[in-house]
Amino acid sequence: GPGTPGAAGDFGWKVLTSSNPAVVKSKLNSELANGRLAMIAIIGMFFQEGITGDIWGGLAKTAKIFAFENERGVQEPVGFWDPLALSSSGDMSAFKRRRTVELKHGRLCMLATMGYITPEVTGKFPGYLSYSANLKFADVPNGLAAISKVPALGWAQVVAYAGFCELSAGSDDWKTGTPGDYGFKVLTSSDPAEKEKKLCAELANGRLAMMATIGMFFQDGLTGSAWGDWALYTDSPLRSLKSDPGFNTLPEWDRPKNGFEGLVGDQPPLGLWDPLGFTKDRDVEKFKRRREIELKHGRVAMFATIGYIVPEYYKFP
Repeated sequence: GPGTPGAAGDFGWKVLTSSNPAVVKSKLNSELANGRLAMIAIIGMFFQEGITGDIWGGLAKTAKIFAFENERGVQEPVGFWDPLALSSSGDMSAFKRRRTVELKHGRLCMLATMGYITPEVTGKFPGYLSYSANLKFADVPNGLAAISKVPALGWAQVVAYAGFCELSAGSDDWKTGTPGDYGFKVLTSSDPAEKEKKLCAELANGRLAMMATIGMFFQDGLTGSAWGDWALYTDSPLRSLKSDPGFNTLPEWDRPKNGFEGLVGDQPPLGLWDPLGFTKDRDVEKFKRRREIELKHGRVAMFATIGYIVPEYYKFP
């Protein structure tokens, strides 16, 4: 009956109903989908208001960040992108230190990205990586699997060289000069506009490479393949059913049905979306409890979202 686990979200009064069962299910699916969207929306509103002090994330109230709006890296399409408001203090010294760190990480990740790609395209060095271990370069796998294959002395050399580069370059560039400038020029030009374009491209490519490297590590760690062969990741919680076009990338690895297919909320494009695998135990009572919680949170979030929006257009006299 109403209010029992057998009727999650049914508390005895009906707003979304119809004499047509198909229409009822459509309306209830819409409620779930809108509730899920509202939960994301309200968290986004809380986040942007907490950072900017404005319900709609207006940056006018965080004017200190505009001390950096003409710095390199402020470019389309995101402009001055600082979602965590790290520059909200207006501290130029802290900004330069972070820019140095960003450049170092970006340059390192561009090399790392190429290190992932190049052996797959051009092949590996001929000869031996270690004569004593009878280990050839060709025997070393690409990606994270190489960590266990390279001898400890080889990694010691890598770490020692990285330390030499770090120490010889120093770390005061952001204090005494231009962040990322260590005395040797690769990206330069006699044309100031062309030089600025190249340095902006370095920043953008470094940011992209940081994301790319993390993505490669992630898929390599899950699949055991540097290029993310998802056929090897048979335990992925994103593997669902043939009726789930959003995540059914490999039908041959489909899981058996878990008993919750076809219920309210199982709808395109994601189907029965359970990326954390909560339903893998097939416990119906737990499923109903979570569904009731989801409905309550979704309903509250829908009210809260409307509560944010409406006063911007109308307030009680």
